[in-house]
Amino acid sequence: QNQKTKEQIENLLQNGKHKELRDRLCCRLTFGTAGLRSAMGAGFCYINDLTVIQSTQGIYKYLERNFSDFKQRGFVVGYDTRGQVTSNCSSKKLAKLTAAVLLAKDVLVYFFSTYVPTPFVPYAVQQLGAVAGVMITASHNRKEDNGYKVYWENGAQITSPHDKEIIKCIEECVEPWNGSWNENLVDTSPLRQDPLKKICDSYMEDLTKICYHRELNVQTNLKFVHTSFHGVGHDYVQLAFKAFGFQPPIPVPEQKDPDPDFSTVKCPNPEEGESVLELSLRLAEKENAKVVVATDPDADRLAVAEQQENGCWKVFTGNELAALFGWWMFSCWKNCSQDADVRNVYMLATTVSSKILRAIALKEGFHFEETLPGFKWIGSRVKNLLDNGKEVLFAFEESIGFMCGTSVLDKDGVSAAVVIAEMATYLQGQSLTLAQKLVDIYETYGYHISKTSYFLCYDPPTIKRIFERLRNFDGPQSYPSCCGVYNILHVRDITTGYDSSQLNKKSVLPVSKSSQMITFTFQNGCVATLRTSGTEPKIKYYAEMCALPGHSDRSVLEEELQKLIEALIENFLEPDKNGLTWRS
Repeated sequence: QNQKTKEQIENLLQNGKHKELRDRLCCRLTFGTAGLRSAMGAGFCYINDLTVIQSTQGIYKYLERNFSDFKQRGFVVGYDTRGQVTSNCSSKKLAKLTAAVLLAKDVLVYFFSTYVPTPFVPYAVQQLGAVAGVMITASHNRKEDNGYKVYWENGAQITSPHDKEIIKCIEECVEPWNGSWNENLVDTSPLRQDPLKKICDSYMEDLTKICYHRELNVQTNLKFVHTSFHGVGHDYVQLAFKAFGFQPPIPVPEQKDPDPDFSTVKCPNPEEGESVLELSLRLAEKENAKVVVATDPDADRLAVAEQQENGCWKVFTGNELAALFGWWMFSCWKNCSQDADVRNVYMLATTVSSKILRAIALKEGFHFEETLPGFKWIGSRVKNLLDNGKEVLFAFEESIGFMCGTSVLDKDGVSAAVVIAEMATYLQGQSLTLAQKLVDIYETYGYHISKTSYFLCYDPPTIKRIFERLRNFDGPQSYPSCCGVYNILHVRDITTGYDSSQLNKKSVLPVSKSSQMITFTFQNGCVATLRTSGTEPKIKYYAEMCALPGHSDRSVLEEELQKLIEALIENFLEPDKNGLTWRS
């Protein structure tokens, strides 16, 4: 019933574009590391009115089977500010259609009356006792994309087997039901409730549980600049700073309000560093603000930059920020919990992230655990630990996703922004910067030097060929024993479940056949992983050198890491031969 997407298909048919028609119509969306995500437009593998209706009908069917009280407990629906005129597609419209499918089936729906940060949806699912929730967002992806992120009753993103079962249910009911197209139901149905005020107030109150130095925050003269990258973050970060006793951060005026075209940045991903932070850094210099915090468009991730004494800006990597957050959350816990047992405390990270938390845990006596990439794995594991009486202080993934505390079982850029502000304020009282404290952490726990980047590849067969070559490198079913001059000690392949370091040669982490991921442990102590992105057409690489405390010549480590990465790219990825596009 969407004329714009209908026209797209009719035009392709009239112009004889049969290959593109096949590409659009002969495959379905599948759940990746962040739910369903694709370009907006016509076709069953795109995000549009119909595929969102079909997905929600499948979810309805699955939840009805699993929860006898589904209709009474209800379902949460949130959305960001994305939109595309050419396919008459916006996050709010798709959210209204999601709600319509459920309201037409007499399900109580908590539908936010305005755009919210992604973390508000999992938070609301838990607070309201709903059975599940959906957030319409493509996070930091390019402007053409949108997505459909599903949360289970535990407040974590769905993992296997739920995702597979939901896909089966979607395929069982692809014809839209009566009422599924009625997006006006959110305005007329008595079963629709607006959770905005209750959830926002409760979230800000819960936030104060991780506020440890309110008196310093109230008095500080430190200034902060915040950019919300044309997304949802502005209002909520302002409220979070207020909850911690801070003056509001200075917003970047050109990026403060929602803009689905993300018109001032080449890509809406703060992880890209200084090139996309240009406006916020110049404003900070003008305002004499020493710290910039940047939330991505759906405010679930956080980038941080700090001005150094020489006037230059240091943009921290996700791994560096994690070292700071890990130190901070543990120090604050220790100061407030003198009688508590450190052996009951946990921190988590995804397996492609820095091992710095493991080093801190070994020295301080708490537990550290790894999960597969994607916060859905962290959220589920954290819930499991909490249910078993454990205390989880912090979790992260290297792509600037941080979970401080456990009010939200997902990454949260709003809480991370205000925690980093409190940390910077506290350190200023010690005459330290964030960058100086980071060096101090590495001196104490051992240097962890890491580098993460990616290549773009729009051809799935090429990606498959690259990884299959690594699995049959020195002959059939034989992984490489070296990479250039660097000897390989162990290989772990999450796609197939192989791990040469285990006695039974089986990976301890669960197998994930839907994506490619191989990790190499080198004789020199470097760990490097090659994997495909779950949300974008990228082959990512991650490499880290870990040194023991006191064995740290940073420049030597950095040089060794750089040489190894060059060997990894040249020998294993072969970008020229495979037509890969280097990160710009």
